[in-house]
Amino acid sequence: MPVPRRIVLASGLAGLAATAIPAATVASAAELADMGSPFEHFTQLRRVLIQTDNLIGPRHVLPALQQHLVSLAARRRAARGTDAVELLALETRYEELAGWVAQDMGDERTAHGHTAKALDASHITGDTNLTAYILARKAQLAVDTGHPADALGLAAAARRTARSGSRLEVIAVLHGAHAHAVLGEGDEAHRAYDTALSLLGRADSDGVWGSWLDTAYVNTARARSLAALGDYEQAAAGFDNAIAVLPPAYRRDRGVYLARAARAHAGTGNMSLAARIGGQAVGIAAETGSARIFGQLDRLDQALIPAAGEDGIAEFRASLDRIVLHPA
Repeated sequence: MPVPRRIVLASGLAGLAATAIPAATVASAAELADMGSPFEHFTQLRRVLIQTDNLIGPRHVLPALQQHLVSLAARRRAARGTDAVELLALETRYEELAGWVAQDMGDERTAHGHTAKALDASHITGDTNLTAYILARKAQLAVDTGHPADALGLAAAARRTARSGSRLEVIAVLHGAHAHAVLGEGDEAHRAYDTALSLLGRADSDGVWGSWLDTAYVNTARARSLAALGDYEQAAAGFDNAIAVLPPAYRRDRGVYLARAARAHAGTGNMSLAARIGGQAVGIAAETGSARIFGQLDRLDQALIPAAGEDGIAEFRASLDRIVLHPA
């Protein structure tokens, strides 16, 4: 029997996830001793991994991240007192980052595992900011894996845990807003986005949590929810605006925005434009292995079927054919 394209795409991503992650190995005592200050070493390394993920996506980052997480855990277990507490907080952030990278790679099981470990560890550290952030991430993961009702509860818990007036509160509201949109609750979603903008306008900034939050980010998040609600005209405009100002270093995110913009334009009926924009995302999908890009391209591919004869569509589908796996 013919296999639907969406299943082939998902299988290809699962294969990438399975083959790209080698078994983690614990660093030797001599290697650990040569690191100098473990906290500074792993803090700087985490920044590099985040920057690398922005540039090339999860496929190459997740294996390295998991290897370093094993080494960090070994240092933390060997430490005592304040050093152990600081290393545990850092290990918690590594677990959260690993969950995010696995989610972007399409490996839901690994994403849930790392994020759950991060939440448990955050309670041990007693850092309520960290707990609030990870609860918000769990809300994001829940809605992106098909459980928007669970996401609402997690987002509410994140907001209760976050300090009032902080950017963490804004992050929690944003994830709840998208959950409402996925559930088809448009009025609630728009009210939540308006609340997020209002909170952001008076939120403080400690340079750690949500430093990347600005009005443009909120508007781009709203564009995704508009697409979920079927308002493709406004969603397409929101994504086009986001792409225009996105820094070059965020290449994987550019692919995500391009793919979402293409799907939104297809929703408006402008199939030729959708195919051209989608074609720009195909190469980034191949480079990064981002499941978020692949998922949108699959939906775009399905949406373009009725307009197969229009300009640019055959070219888009041919480029997509070159990067997806097909059954024998």
